[in-house]
Amino acid sequence: MIGLLKGSRYAVARAGWPAQNFWRCFGISSTAHQINDEITDKEVRLIGDDGAQLGIMSAAAALEIATERDLDLVKISPNSVPPVCKIMDYGKYRFEQSKRDKETKKNQKVIEVKEIRMSPGIGLNDFNTKLKNGQKFLADGDRLKVTVRFRGREMTHTEIGEELLNKFAEQCAEIAVVNKAPKLDGRNMTMFMSPKNVK
Repeated sequence: MIGLLKGSRYAVARAGWPAQNFWRCFGISSTAHQINDEITDKEVRLIGDDGAQLGIMSAAAALEIATERDLDLVKISPNSVPPVCKIMDYGKYRFEQSKRDKETKKNQKVIEVKEIRMSPGIGLNDFNTKLKNGQKFLADGDRLKVTVRFRGREMTHTEIGEELLNKFAEQCAEIAVVNKAPKLDGRNMTMFMSPKNVK
């Protein structure tokens, strides 16, 4: 069988299989739709490869028309009564669909959640550095989680952390919005932001 797969149409025909049907069966993946001999419905509504309605007929008659045109019979609407089938080049359809899926995936922007961590006693220079990094993340289209961690006696002055987060949000107001206001959770106070240009 492996030798036949690598051989010519002539070799396949000599084995007793019609070359056309052989290449259709092995050259086309049918994971998404029922095609050709897999369609066993008593009746189908047939659409031609040019989009024309060819009427209701038996699956065998529809397959014969597809074979005459050297194309495939593909069930595109299995839940209809009767099911709707279309004549097409299924291999070409799968190839073009795969290309469209890859293009769509390539153009999609994956939104990540970046995190900035600070302490209540952070110095001005360190704060500005954190702020600059946060603004860069937001400008790149990512969401931002800003966290202030309290240690030891710092827990008695959580308002300092809240003021720090509000100051951070004010500095980013032109490019971002606050999705979740500062909230204390254990020893961490967190705030979530997202860029304004992302819906």
